[in-house]
Amino acid sequence: MSIKEEVYFEGAPHVGDLITNILLGFTVICLPLTVGAIVRAIWLRYRVTDRRITVIGGWMGRDRSDIIYSEITKVVTVPRGLGAWGDMVITLKDGSRLELRAMPKFREMYDFINNKLSVKAQKASGSIGK
Repeated sequence: MSIKEEVYFEGAPHVGDLITNILLGFTVICLPLTVGAIVRAIWLRYRVTDRRITVIGGWMGRDRSDIIYSEITKVVTVPRGLGAWGDMVITLKDGSRLELRAMPKFREMYDFINNKLSVKAQKASGSIGK
């Protein structure tokens, strides 16, 4: 028996991250940031469903991380690109962290993910009981 997942978001990092880092690449000091942005644009993909968060990345897109909402203890976001995109750090019960860089619609993603979390995780994330 297969349970169908409803996909809320599926896609690549925000294109503004790539454009910004390419422009910064003209200053030779920022070339490593530019290379990182190009690699993210080519191989990094996010998928957020009603059951889990999947991140496919790494060299040639060979690494995959699946996280179910019950394993999340905290979610923190940081706006980038004048708020057009943002970074999200997800902390898991085992203490490990997953970083979602240049997440498009990061505020909507945060709200969606936060609604799936336990009350304790929501408090740790700062969405209730400040």
